[in-house]
Amino acid sequence: MERSYLKQLLTEYDKKRMQAIYKADKRKEALYKEFPRLEEIDHLLSKEAIQTSRALIANPDSSLLQQLHKKIDSLKKEKLSILHSIGKDENYLKPHFECPVCEDTGYVTHNYTTEMCNCLKQHLLDLEYHKCNIFHLDKENFEHFQSTLYSNTVDEKKYHSKISPRENIENIKKISLHFIENFDNPEEKNLLFTGNTGLGKSFLSSCIANELLKKGKTVLYQTAPVMLDSILDYRFAKGNVSKDSYQHLLEVDLLIIDDLGTEAMNNVKFSELFNIINTRLLNANHITKTLISTNLSLQNLFASYDERIVSRIVGNYNICYFFGEDIRFLKRQLSR
Repeated sequence: MERSYLKQLLTEYDKKRMQAIYKADKRKEALYKEFPRLEEIDHLLSKEAIQTSRALIANPDSSLLQQLHKKIDSLKKEKLSILHSIGKDENYLKPHFECPVCEDTGYVTHNYTTEMCNCLKQHLLDLEYHKCNIFHLDKENFEHFQSTLYSNTVDEKKYHSKISPRENIENIKKISLHFIENFDNPEEKNLLFTGNTGLGKSFLSSCIANELLKKGKTVLYQTAPVMLDSILDYRFAKGNVSKDSYQHLLEVDLLIIDDLGTEAMNNVKFSELFNIINTRLLNANHITKTLISTNLSLQNLFASYDERIVSRIVGNYNICYFFGEDIRFLKRQLSR
């Protein structure tokens, strides 16, 4: 299944890349007509670059090489000066690739080793799991975070906390931002969001996913029932679940498991859930983090799941308790 997706994506990548190059050529062509000196400079830069290469081969320490470098620097400064005078920068004439890391090729080379770019990996995940229909990243991000929707009143009897819902959600936001900033630190713990529905768990999960995608990380969202059913389909060779799909669950940079506690559990699912959580904690190839969201309290998690699973969570996750009034209801009231 992934091979057909990959072929489809690489065709799209090639089109995007050619389109970016075509648009850059058109911008360059229009600018050359208006400012012929820019074209002259680019021709001279190409000529000087060839002469520099020849000089390096003939005599790397020659004074000619120094003169060529001075000419190139002078031409570049003149070019930049012209561009700045018309409100443009040096990137204006370059192709504007969607992914500046791989330049829309889908692959990057490090130390003579070529590997798939994270942008292509993420597109494969989006196609395979239709994740793009789950997160609304244009709206569910930190720019739209509103702590003022939460009460500023401390009610220890009602919320079992000595701080207000507003202070609590602001603390959880700080924990989330720290998690994002320190994602590549092996000492940074995973996240468990626990609390009733409508308190912002899914929203903050989207915020975290949004920021990590910007950093070039791969993110996979799965509800616990769908994830565990998919794993069983893979184990028992049912449906179209491939080995690659299963490996994504183990190796994606951030796995978001939503609605833990809504699945129908049995011993096989207990084992598979433990394997996912434990393997991601022990990954040796690269750092992988997991965000689990549940309506269950910690006490209910202990009552519902194998002790091995809960002990892994307690020992390796920052536990964030959400409390307050239903934010979804408040938003609907405000929108009227």
